[in-house]
Amino acid sequence: MERRSFIRKTGLAGVLAAASAPAVVHAQSTIRWRLASSFPKSLDTIYGGADVFSKKVSEMTGGKFTISVHAGGELMPAFGVVDGVQNGTVEMAHTVPYYFFGKDETFALGAAIPFGMNSRQMTAWMYEGNGLKLMREFYAKYSMINFPGGNTGAQMGGWYRKPIKSMADMKGLKFRVGGFAGKVVERLGGVPQNIPGGEIYQALEKGTIDAAEWIGPYDDQKLGFNKVAPNYAYPAWWEGGPQIDFFINQKAYDALSAEYKAIVECAAAAAHSSMQAKYDAKNPLALKQLVAGGTKLFPFPKDVMDAAFKESMALYSEISAKNPNWKKVYDDFSKFRADQNLWFKFTEAKFDSFMQSQKL
Repeated sequence: MERRSFIRKTGLAGVLAAASAPAVVHAQSTIRWRLASSFPKSLDTIYGGADVFSKKVSEMTGGKFTISVHAGGELMPAFGVVDGVQNGTVEMAHTVPYYFFGKDETFALGAAIPFGMNSRQMTAWMYEGNGLKLMREFYAKYSMINFPGGNTGAQMGGWYRKPIKSMADMKGLKFRVGGFAGKVVERLGGVPQNIPGGEIYQALEKGTIDAAEWIGPYDDQKLGFNKVAPNYAYPAWWEGGPQIDFFINQKAYDALSAEYKAIVECAAAAAHSSMQAKYDAKNPLALKQLVAGGTKLFPFPKDVMDAAFKESMALYSEISAKNPNWKKVYDDFSKFRADQNLWFKFTEAKFDSFMQSQKL
């Protein structure tokens, strides 16, 4: 009687729909993708973002959609992953967009530029501003679509054999610095070196470089930079909130069902938020341990900060005059940054400044 009553109330179509609804995901085809990371497997924070993503996709599809994660150098060079995605060698990559500024400076705007935005501001621009829209229009030129895939938060300013005491110490400094920031370091008289994370320690140990920046205390401690360069600068004025991205081959993405596309988006968002949380949780203890072990902290001198800011703004104006891709994105980026800084001036900055002056 209950069954007949249900049929009368809902109709046959309703019964059939109800019966088939739980099988939506299970009806999807089995898919196997490969993801090329730009990071070494030893870094559970930044490399781990791809693991979080892959695990979530598998969980949400009942194992129907699996993505194997490969460390930098395993399938292709760490800085070759965009080419790999673009030509379809792999379906996707996990990397920092500014590594590829040599193709077009606009890549850097998808990650971080000197004196750019902090992590919260960057996420706001991406999700609620025009950031994601504008960057996707640009990345389409490379046959790929992006999803935010993590942020480290503001970084430290790197490891130095000798501390930087003035602008004079920047002259001739052979400095491993990620991506676009090297353009500003060069304008300050330094000699930028773009070296993958897994190769930095050896270069610093052998004296091939004088200084190197990577991310922050937790990752830097794992890579052992404090053993070969004891002076630790702050802050990384070139990375106030660098975003890491998932790049997906456009054809591979377009071939996904609507359900799988939604799952990819949700899994990327989970990876994006978890990475920042990991860094914020792990960096404080690591910094305490480094200092206890002999690491010497020092702030960049004001003349270096002022000169770097001036050169950065001049550089952006020069690029805008010659690169229409950059100008289109940077015009929107800079306006959003100005509004964000005005807001943060009255809220986050004042609150943080007060709290950090207290003895808790």
